[in-house]
Amino acid sequence: MAGNSYGTLFRLTTFGESHGEALGGIIDGCPSGIIIDLEAIQLEMSRRKPGQSAIVTQRKEPDDVQFLSGIFEGKTTGTPIGFIIPNTNQKSDDYSHIKDNFRPSHADYVYEQKYGIRDYRGGGRSSARETASRVVAGAIAKQMLPKIKINAYVSSVGPLFLEKPYQDLDFSKIEDNPVRCPDPEMAIVMEDYIRDIRKQGDTVGGTVTCVIQNVPVGLGEPVFDKLHAELGKAMLSINAVKGFEYGSGFCGAKMKGSEHNDLYNTDGTTKTNLSGGIQGGISNGMDIYFRVAFKPVATIMQKQESLDNKGNITEMTGKGRHDPCVVPRAVPIVEAMAAIVLADFHLINKTLK
Repeated sequence: MAGNSYGTLFRLTTFGESHGEALGGIIDGCPSGIIIDLEAIQLEMSRRKPGQSAIVTQRKEPDDVQFLSGIFEGKTTGTPIGFIIPNTNQKSDDYSHIKDNFRPSHADYVYEQKYGIRDYRGGGRSSARETASRVVAGAIAKQMLPKIKINAYVSSVGPLFLEKPYQDLDFSKIEDNPVRCPDPEMAIVMEDYIRDIRKQGDTVGGTVTCVIQNVPVGLGEPVFDKLHAELGKAMLSINAVKGFEYGSGFCGAKMKGSEHNDLYNTDGTTKTNLSGGIQGGISNGMDIYFRVAFKPVATIMQKQESLDNKGNITEMTGKGRHDPCVVPRAVPIVEAMAAIVLADFHLINKTLK
């Protein structure tokens, strides 16, 4: 299986399966001498871990990170940073019913067709549990770039949309509720909706908005390594992601150039920011903002038609512990992948000077 690494200079390789002994990763390219706050890394892991509230999967994992190399006396050494995250609460018997069956809209069928074998326990390598390793790398990337502020939040759940622009939101309130929506009133409505969806044995999708502030001018490499292209690739590599838009996004397609152009101030900033902080694939110093769309979780606690490995249409009902909506736990994953992209371009910029 190829495709287990991301990044050019700041490069993460992940390994592990949902119900294996552990997940883990190796981070190459992290500069030496960076003071590492281990508590901050663990806090990011706690934001992503399962079992954190009543509206997420009830799998209980502490997600404690064990660093094996690359950090000495609280600082990075410049050598590869190796780490593992032990799995402690696997319930593999919950997945025995899919040993010979392919769940609708999961990776079961394509994995078996491509590799001739699959770890059906919790989805194996295709499980979103893999993203725990990304959050570790993202937490380190954030500490590489302390001046840059990355804040993601839930901006929609199913038909419920937070209409307020991000400039009117208080990001300090994101962690005040289990949905991770910075608008307290909308957060209550979203939480009630997710609870109702769970009672129905169903799931629902949503969107995560991310805002990156204090980005210097100059990150991004035309032509094929544009900053927004790499952000898009990073976000679309996250499990369950179906869409990515930045700046004016698809709404910009409805506008005239006279409406869409961001006019300059004398200091090089712009009066508006429909460009989303990126022009020509390069950061322009304005806020970068984008939105990521997540589909509903494919495993539902309702009867559905399925396909077995003999080619027969069968009936199955989802079992195990699953999120009724992934977006609350996806927030730190989106932030982590954004941080990894920025850390990589930061290092690329340094090689060009």
